[in-house]
Amino acid sequence: MSLRINDIAPDFTADSTEGEIHFHDWLGDSYGIIFSHPRDFTPVCTTEFSAVAQLVPEFEARGTKVIGVSVDSVEDHGKWKHDIESVAGVPANFAIIDDSSLTVAKAYDMLPADYYLPTEGRTPAHSATVRSVFIIGPDKKVRLTMTYPMSIGRNFAEILRALDAVRKTDGVPLATPANWVPGQDVIVALALDDAAAEAKYGALDKKLPYLRFAKDPA
Repeated sequence: MSLRINDIAPDFTADSTEGEIHFHDWLGDSYGIIFSHPRDFTPVCTTEFSAVAQLVPEFEARGTKVIGVSVDSVEDHGKWKHDIESVAGVPANFAIIDDSSLTVAKAYDMLPADYYLPTEGRTPAHSATVRSVFIIGPDKKVRLTMTYPMSIGRNFAEILRALDAVRKTDGVPLATPANWVPGQDVIVALALDDAAAEAKYGALDKKLPYLRFAKDPA
């Protein structure tokens, strides 16, 4: 069964470019983002992890830890980081997990039916669907998932925007509208009637009886 929103993110222990990681312990009380990719030393993946490297300060400012996953070895990751940094123009200051065993890819249901995956001579095509994103909350629950095909690079501005929206709405009666970015009005949940919503969030902009906007509570 696929990993679903609000499932507990599977815990795992794995080697990485920053040593052995026990995932839940490593996450601690932070938000976390897992980025997976099909293979080191491939073009789209290199541009994606370069984008992650450039955004590390943005993730840190949001109390969020990021970690990469691929089916390659720690040794290969270490070599590939030089390419990432060359393209990014900044250090790749985040861990990349050695998932050559496919343990993490299988636990997070990133793969197609895996019975035919070779253990030797594996190519990017064999792990083509391992281009996934998981945003995980401090309670270790999955908040958001995205999966892309191998030919399409991810939009990391959207991932950062989605993280902002997750953090904005986590545990409060708010939602974000289409195309929302921080600072724009948010939607008040129907769990609050008008009086309770106004007491909590101030004046409402009522587009419809069920669509009520409030100022972004920064």
